[in-house]
Amino acid sequence: MKIGIPKEIKNHEYRVGLTPPSVAELSTAGHEVIVQTEAGIGIDFSDSDYVEAGARIVANAADVFAQADMIVKVKEPQAQEIAMLEPRHLLFTYLHLAPDPEQAKGLMASGATCIAYETVTARDGSLPLLKPMSEVAGRMSVQVGAHYLEKEQGGRGVLLGGVPGVAPARVAILGGGVSGVNAAQMAVGMRADVTIYDISNARLAELDMFFGSQIKTAYASKAAIAAAVSKAHLVIGAVLVPGAAAPKLVTREMLKTMKRGSVLVDIAIDQGGCFETSHATTHDNPVFVEEGIIHYCVANMPGAVARTSAFALNNATLPFALKLANLGAVAAMKADPHLANGLNVSGGKIRHQAVVEALGLPFEATG
Repeated sequence: MKIGIPKEIKNHEYRVGLTPPSVAELSTAGHEVIVQTEAGIGIDFSDSDYVEAGARIVANAADVFAQADMIVKVKEPQAQEIAMLEPRHLLFTYLHLAPDPEQAKGLMASGATCIAYETVTARDGSLPLLKPMSEVAGRMSVQVGAHYLEKEQGGRGVLLGGVPGVAPARVAILGGGVSGVNAAQMAVGMRADVTIYDISNARLAELDMFFGSQIKTAYASKAAIAAAVSKAHLVIGAVLVPGAAAPKLVTREMLKTMKRGSVLVDIAIDQGGCFETSHATTHDNPVFVEEGIIHYCVANMPGAVARTSAFALNNATLPFALKLANLGAVAAMKADPHLANGLNVSGGKIRHQAVVEALGLPFEATG
Protein backbone atom coordinates (compact mmCIF):
# COMPACT_ATOMS: atom_id res chain seq x y z
CA MET A 1 0.00 0.00 0.00
CA LYS A 2 1.07 3.60 -0.58
CA ILE A 3 1.00 5.48 2.72
CA GLY A 4 1.13 9.28 2.81
CA ILE A 5 2.37 11.52 5.63
CA PRO A 6 1.48 15.22 5.14
CA LYS A 7 2.94 17.95 7.32
CA GLU A 8 0.47 18.96 10.04
CA ILE A 9 -0.95 22.45 9.41
CA LYS A 10 -3.04 23.10 12.53
CA ASN A 11 -1.79 25.98 14.68
CA HIS A 12 1.32 24.98 16.67
CA GLU A 13 1.04 21.31 15.73
CA TYR A 14 4.57 19.88 15.47
CA ARG A 15 3.78 16.18 15.78
CA VAL A 16 3.87 13.95 12.73
CA GLY A 17 1.70 10.99 11.72
CA LEU A 18 4.62 8.55 11.46
CA THR A 19 8.11 8.91 12.91
CA PRO A 20 11.12 7.52 10.98
CA PRO A 21 11.19 4.31 13.11
CA SER A 22 7.52 3.71 12.21
CA VAL A 23 8.26 4.40 8.54
CA ALA A 24 11.04 1.80 8.68
CA GLU A 25 8.57 -0.81 10.02
CA LEU A 26 6.11 -0.13 7.19
CA SER A 27 8.86 -0.09 4.55
CA THR A 28 10.22 -3.40 5.81
CA ALA A 29 6.69 -4.84 5.47
CA GLY A 30 6.77 -3.94 1.77
CA HIS A 31 4.79 -0.70 1.75
CA GLU A 32 5.72 2.58 0.06
CA VAL A 33 5.74 5.60 2.37
CA ILE A 34 5.41 9.09 0.87
CA VAL A 35 6.36 11.96 3.19
CA GLN A 36 5.84 15.68 2.61
CA THR A 37 9.11 17.58 2.86
CA GLU A 38 9.81 18.87 6.38
CA ALA A 39 6.84 16.94 7.81
CA GLY A 40 8.91 16.06 10.88
CA ILE A 41 11.04 19.18 11.13
CA GLY A 42 9.06 20.50 14.12
CA ILE A 43 10.39 17.63 16.24
CA ASP A 44 13.84 17.55 14.62
CA PHE A 45 13.30 14.77 12.10
CA SER A 46 14.94 15.76 8.81
CA ASP A 47 13.96 14.58 5.34
CA SER A 48 17.17 12.53 5.31
CA ASP A 49 15.99 10.70 8.46
CA TYR A 50 12.88 9.66 6.55
CA VAL A 51 14.82 8.70 3.42
CA GLU A 52 17.12 6.50 5.53
CA ALA A 53 14.01 4.83 6.96
CA GLY A 54 12.82 4.01 3.43
CA ALA A 55 10.44 6.89 2.65
CA ARG A 56 10.15 8.97 -0.50
CA ILE A 57 9.98 12.75 -0.05
CA VAL A 58 7.53 14.90 -2.06
CA ALA A 59 7.24 18.67 -2.29
CA ASN A 60 3.76 19.36 -0.92
CA ALA A 61 0.59 17.96 0.63
CA ALA A 62 -1.16 17.81 -2.75
CA ASP A 63 1.47 15.32 -3.96
CA VAL A 64 1.03 13.22 -0.81
CA PHE A 65 -2.75 13.03 -1.25
CA ALA A 66 -2.51 12.41 -5.00
CA GLN A 67 -0.05 9.53 -4.67
CA ALA A 68 -1.11 7.80 -1.43
CA ASP A 69 -3.90 5.33 -0.70
CA MET A 70 -3.80 5.75 3.09
CA ILE A 71 -3.22 9.12 4.78
CA VAL A 72 -1.81 8.97 8.33
CA LYS A 73 -2.05 12.19 10.34
CA VAL A 74 -2.23 13.41 13.92
CA LYS A 75 -4.89 16.13 14.06
CA GLU A 76 -8.26 16.28 12.32
CA PRO A 77 -7.97 17.31 8.66
CA GLN A 78 -8.30 21.03 8.00
CA ALA A 79 -10.56 22.38 5.24
CA GLN A 80 -7.82 22.42 2.59
CA GLU A 81 -6.90 18.82 3.44
CA ILE A 82 -10.51 17.61 3.32
CA ALA A 83 -10.71 19.16 -0.15
CA MET A 84 -7.93 16.79 -1.30
CA LEU A 85 -9.60 13.62 0.01
CA GLU A 86 -11.16 11.23 -2.53
CA PRO A 87 -13.42 8.18 -2.16
CA ARG A 88 -10.37 5.90 -2.69
CA HIS A 89 -8.59 7.31 0.36
CA LEU A 90 -8.31 5.77 3.82
CA LEU A 91 -7.75 8.47 6.46
CA PHE A 92 -6.27 7.35 9.80
CA THR A 93 -6.04 10.16 12.38
CA TYR A 94 -7.73 11.86 15.32
CA LEU A 95 -11.10 13.23 14.14
CA HIS A 96 -13.10 14.36 17.21
CA LEU A 97 -16.22 14.79 15.07
CA ALA A 98 -18.76 15.14 17.90
CA PRO A 99 -18.28 18.92 18.39
CA ASP A 100 -17.35 19.60 14.73
CA PRO A 101 -20.29 19.28 12.29
CA GLU A 102 -18.45 21.15 9.51
CA GLN A 103 -15.63 18.62 9.48
CA ALA A 104 -18.15 15.76 9.56
CA LYS A 105 -19.99 17.16 6.54
CA GLY A 106 -16.71 17.66 4.67
CA LEU A 107 -15.58 14.09 5.31
CA MET A 108 -18.99 12.74 4.29
CA ALA A 109 -18.84 14.73 1.05
CA SER A 110 -15.31 13.42 0.30
CA GLY A 111 -16.50 9.80 0.21
CA ALA A 112 -13.29 8.73 1.97
CA THR A 113 -13.07 6.01 4.63
CA CYS A 114 -12.13 7.73 7.89
CA ILE A 115 -10.94 5.82 10.95
CA ALA A 116 -10.59 7.88 14.14
CA TYR A 117 -7.89 7.06 16.65
CA GLU A 118 -10.10 8.14 19.52
CA THR A 119 -12.84 5.50 18.97
CA VAL A 120 -10.64 2.44 18.31
CA THR A 121 -11.14 0.14 21.30
CA ALA A 122 -9.28 -2.58 23.19
CA ARG A 123 -10.65 -5.84 24.58
CA ASP A 124 -11.23 -4.29 28.00
CA GLY A 125 -13.26 -1.44 26.47
CA SER A 126 -10.44 1.09 26.85
CA LEU A 127 -9.27 3.43 24.08
CA PRO A 128 -5.66 2.46 23.26
CA LEU A 129 -4.99 5.20 20.69
CA LEU A 130 -6.36 7.93 22.92
CA LYS A 131 -4.47 6.65 25.96
CA PRO A 132 -0.96 7.97 25.16
CA MET A 133 -2.23 11.49 24.47
CA SER A 134 -4.50 11.31 27.52
CA GLU A 135 -1.42 10.43 29.55
CA VAL A 136 0.47 13.41 28.13
CA ALA A 137 -2.46 15.82 28.58
CA GLY A 138 -3.08 14.60 32.13
CA ARG A 139 0.53 15.13 33.15
CA MET A 140 0.70 18.48 31.36
CA SER A 141 -2.50 19.75 33.00
CA VAL A 142 -0.84 19.98 36.41
CA GLN A 143 2.28 21.57 34.90
CA VAL A 144 0.26 24.34 33.18
CA GLY A 145 -2.09 24.68 36.14
CA ALA A 146 0.84 25.29 38.48
CA HIS A 147 2.24 27.84 36.00
CA TYR A 148 -0.98 29.86 35.70
CA LEU A 149 -1.48 29.90 39.47
CA GLU A 150 1.60 32.13 39.59
CA LYS A 151 0.85 35.80 40.26
CA GLU A 152 2.74 37.00 37.16
CA GLN A 153 0.42 34.88 35.01
CA GLY A 154 -2.66 36.46 36.59
CA GLY A 155 -3.13 33.61 39.04
CA ARG A 156 -3.79 33.57 42.73
CA GLY A 157 -0.11 33.40 43.62
CA VAL A 158 -0.29 29.92 45.14
CA LEU A 159 2.48 27.32 45.05
CA LEU A 160 0.94 23.96 44.21
CA GLY A 161 2.85 22.03 46.86
CA GLY A 162 2.94 24.74 49.49
CA VAL A 163 5.92 24.84 51.87
CA PRO A 164 6.37 23.81 55.52
CA GLY A 165 3.90 25.90 57.48
CA VAL A 166 1.80 26.89 54.43
CA ALA A 167 -0.89 24.56 53.09
CA PRO A 168 -0.61 23.24 49.53
CA ALA A 169 -3.05 24.14 46.75
CA ARG A 170 -6.30 22.19 46.54
CA VAL A 171 -6.62 20.31 43.24
CA ALA A 172 -9.95 18.86 42.10
CA ILE A 173 -9.72 16.35 39.24
CA LEU A 174 -13.04 15.61 37.52
CA GLY A 175 -12.79 12.14 36.01
CA GLY A 176 -10.74 9.16 37.15
CA GLY A 177 -9.77 7.81 33.74
CA VAL A 178 -6.36 7.85 32.10
CA SER A 179 -6.00 11.66 32.04
CA GLY A 180 -7.29 12.03 35.58
CA VAL A 181 -4.94 9.39 36.99
CA ASN A 182 -1.92 10.92 35.24
CA ALA A 183 -2.90 14.38 36.48
CA ALA A 184 -3.18 12.97 39.99
CA GLN A 185 0.25 11.33 39.76
CA MET A 186 1.84 14.68 38.91
CA ALA A 187 -0.16 16.65 41.48
CA VAL A 188 0.67 14.14 44.21
CA GLY A 189 4.32 14.29 43.19
CA MET A 190 4.19 18.06 43.65
CA ARG A 191 2.60 17.56 47.10
CA ALA A 192 -0.74 19.18 46.29
CA ASP A 193 -3.97 18.37 48.16
CA VAL A 194 -5.69 16.16 45.54
CA THR A 195 -9.26 14.88 45.25
CA ILE A 196 -10.50 12.80 42.29
CA TYR A 197 -14.22 12.84 41.42
CA ASP A 198 -15.87 10.11 39.34
CA ILE A 199 -19.34 8.59 38.85
CA SER A 200 -18.07 5.00 38.99
CA ASN A 201 -17.82 3.64 42.51
CA ALA A 202 -15.76 0.74 41.20
CA ARG A 203 -13.28 3.16 39.67
CA LEU A 204 -13.09 5.21 42.87
CA ALA A 205 -12.29 2.01 44.78
CA GLU A 206 -9.49 1.21 42.31
CA LEU A 207 -8.06 4.72 42.67
CA ASP A 208 -8.25 4.47 46.44
CA MET A 209 -6.24 1.23 46.31
CA PHE A 210 -3.76 2.66 43.78
CA PHE A 211 -3.01 5.95 45.55
CA GLY A 212 -3.72 4.94 49.14
CA SER A 213 -3.66 7.91 51.48
CA GLN A 214 -2.02 10.22 48.90
CA ILE A 215 -5.37 11.38 47.48
CA LYS A 216 -9.04 11.63 48.44
CA THR A 217 -11.84 10.26 46.26
CA ALA A 218 -15.44 11.46 46.00
CA TYR A 219 -18.54 10.54 44.02
CA ALA A 220 -19.11 13.15 41.31
CA SER A 221 -22.59 14.34 42.22
CA LYS A 222 -23.59 17.86 41.17
CA ALA A 223 -23.46 18.96 44.82
CA ALA A 224 -20.00 17.45 45.34
CA ILE A 225 -18.64 19.12 42.21
CA ALA A 226 -20.13 22.48 43.21
CA ALA A 227 -18.53 22.19 46.66
CA ALA A 228 -15.18 21.13 45.17
CA VAL A 229 -15.10 23.99 42.69
CA SER A 230 -15.79 26.57 45.40
CA LYS A 231 -12.75 25.45 47.41
CA ALA A 232 -10.27 24.42 44.71
CA HIS A 233 -7.32 26.45 43.45
CA LEU A 234 -6.96 24.20 40.39
CA VAL A 235 -9.79 22.26 38.71
CA ILE A 236 -8.84 19.76 35.99
CA GLY A 237 -11.61 18.58 33.65
CA ALA A 238 -10.70 15.04 32.59
CA VAL A 239 -14.04 13.48 31.64
CA LEU A 240 -14.56 11.39 28.53
CA VAL A 241 -17.58 9.87 26.83
CA PRO A 242 -16.10 7.92 23.87
CA GLY A 243 -16.92 9.64 20.59
CA ALA A 244 -19.50 11.94 22.19
CA ALA A 245 -19.48 15.53 23.38
CA ALA A 246 -18.22 16.00 26.94
CA PRO A 247 -20.85 16.75 29.62
CA LYS A 248 -20.80 20.27 31.11
CA LEU A 249 -19.94 19.59 34.75
CA VAL A 250 -18.98 23.09 35.90
CA THR A 251 -21.45 25.93 35.30
CA ARG A 252 -20.87 29.66 35.14
CA GLU A 253 -22.74 30.01 38.44
CA MET A 254 -20.23 27.65 40.08
CA LEU A 255 -17.37 29.86 38.84
CA LYS A 256 -18.79 32.75 40.82
CA THR A 257 -18.09 30.81 44.03
CA MET A 258 -14.40 30.31 43.21
CA LYS A 259 -11.50 32.40 44.47
CA ARG A 260 -10.16 34.98 42.02
CA GLY A 261 -7.08 33.74 40.19
CA SER A 262 -7.99 30.07 40.47
CA VAL A 263 -7.36 27.98 37.35
CA LEU A 264 -9.47 25.63 35.23
CA VAL A 265 -7.71 23.25 32.82
CA ASP A 266 -10.12 21.61 30.37
CA ILE A 267 -8.50 18.46 28.97
CA ALA A 268 -11.89 17.52 27.44
CA ILE A 269 -11.91 20.56 25.13
CA ASP A 270 -11.26 18.33 22.07
CA GLN A 271 -14.73 16.91 22.71
CA GLY A 272 -16.36 20.28 23.37
CA GLY A 273 -15.12 20.82 26.93
CA CYS A 274 -16.60 19.97 30.33
CA PHE A 275 -16.90 23.53 31.69
CA GLU A 276 -19.83 25.68 30.54
CA THR A 277 -17.50 28.66 30.05
CA SER A 278 -14.86 26.79 28.01
CA HIS A 279 -13.98 27.55 24.42
CA ALA A 280 -11.05 26.12 22.50
CA THR A 281 -7.77 28.06 22.59
CA THR A 282 -4.34 27.61 20.98
CA HIS A 283 -0.76 27.55 22.23
CA ASP A 284 -0.47 31.07 20.76
CA ASN A 285 -3.12 32.39 23.14
CA PRO A 286 -3.77 29.57 25.61
CA VAL A 287 -5.81 31.22 28.36
CA PHE A 288 -8.75 33.55 28.91
CA VAL A 289 -10.50 34.82 32.03
CA GLU A 290 -14.19 34.37 32.88
CA GLU A 291 -15.62 35.45 36.25
CA GLY A 292 -12.07 36.11 37.45
CA ILE A 293 -11.06 32.48 36.78
CA ILE A 294 -8.24 31.57 34.38
CA HIS A 295 -9.29 29.01 31.75
CA TYR A 296 -6.66 26.93 29.92
CA CYS A 297 -8.48 25.20 27.04
CA VAL A 298 -5.82 24.37 24.44
CA ALA A 299 -7.31 21.85 22.02
CA ASN A 300 -4.02 20.08 21.29
CA MET A 301 -2.21 20.16 24.62
CA PRO A 302 0.20 17.31 23.72
CA GLY A 303 1.46 19.39 20.79
CA ALA A 304 3.43 21.46 23.32
CA VAL A 305 5.64 18.44 24.06
CA ALA A 306 5.51 17.26 20.49
CA ARG A 307 8.50 14.93 20.43
CA THR A 308 7.40 12.92 23.46
CA SER A 309 3.83 12.90 22.11
CA ALA A 310 4.80 11.76 18.61
CA PHE A 311 6.73 8.76 19.90
CA ALA A 312 4.00 7.86 22.41
CA LEU A 313 1.30 8.09 19.74
CA ASN A 314 3.28 6.07 17.19
CA ASN A 315 3.87 3.29 19.72
CA ALA A 316 0.09 2.90 19.90
CA THR A 317 -0.95 3.52 16.27
CA LEU A 318 1.75 1.56 14.42
CA PRO A 319 0.26 -1.96 14.92
CA PHE A 320 -3.08 -0.71 13.54
CA ALA A 321 -1.41 1.15 10.65
CA LEU A 322 0.44 -2.05 9.74
CA LYS A 323 -2.79 -4.06 9.86
CA LEU A 324 -4.59 -1.54 7.63
CA ALA A 325 -1.68 -1.44 5.16
CA ASN A 326 -1.27 -5.23 5.05
CA LEU A 327 -4.95 -6.15 4.70
CA GLY A 328 -6.70 -3.01 3.43
CA ALA A 329 -9.40 -1.20 5.40
CA VAL A 330 -12.31 -3.58 4.81
CA ALA A 331 -10.42 -6.81 5.58
CA ALA A 332 -8.54 -5.26 8.53
CA MET A 333 -11.77 -4.09 10.17
CA LYS A 334 -13.45 -7.44 9.48
CA ALA A 335 -10.53 -9.21 11.17
CA ASP A 336 -10.42 -6.83 14.13
CA PRO A 337 -13.72 -5.58 15.58
CA HIS A 338 -11.82 -3.19 17.86
CA LEU A 339 -10.29 -1.46 14.84
CA ALA A 340 -13.74 -1.48 13.23
CA ASN A 341 -14.99 0.60 16.17
CA GLY A 342 -12.69 3.33 14.88
CA LEU A 343 -14.70 3.73 11.68
CA ASN A 344 -16.42 7.13 11.83
CA VAL A 345 -17.15 7.92 8.16
CA SER A 346 -17.32 5.91 4.94
CA GLY A 347 -19.24 6.06 1.69
CA GLY A 348 -20.57 9.50 2.56
CA LYS A 349 -22.21 8.27 5.80
CA ILE A 350 -21.49 8.61 9.52
CA ARG A 351 -20.82 5.10 10.85
CA HIS A 352 -20.34 5.71 14.59
CA GLN A 353 -23.40 5.80 16.84
CA ALA A 354 -22.03 8.29 19.41
CA VAL A 355 -20.97 10.72 16.67
CA VAL A 356 -24.41 10.47 15.05
CA GLU A 357 -26.14 11.23 18.33
CA ALA A 358 -23.87 14.22 19.00
CA LEU A 359 -24.37 15.71 15.53
CA GLY A 360 -28.01 14.77 14.99
CA LEU A 361 -27.13 13.18 11.65
CA PRO A 362 -28.47 9.89 10.22
CA PHE A 363 -26.70 6.69 11.26
CA GLU A 364 -26.05 3.83 8.86
CA ALA A 365 -23.99 0.85 9.94
CA THR A 366 -21.73 -0.83 7.40
CA GLY A 367 -22.72 -4.15 5.91
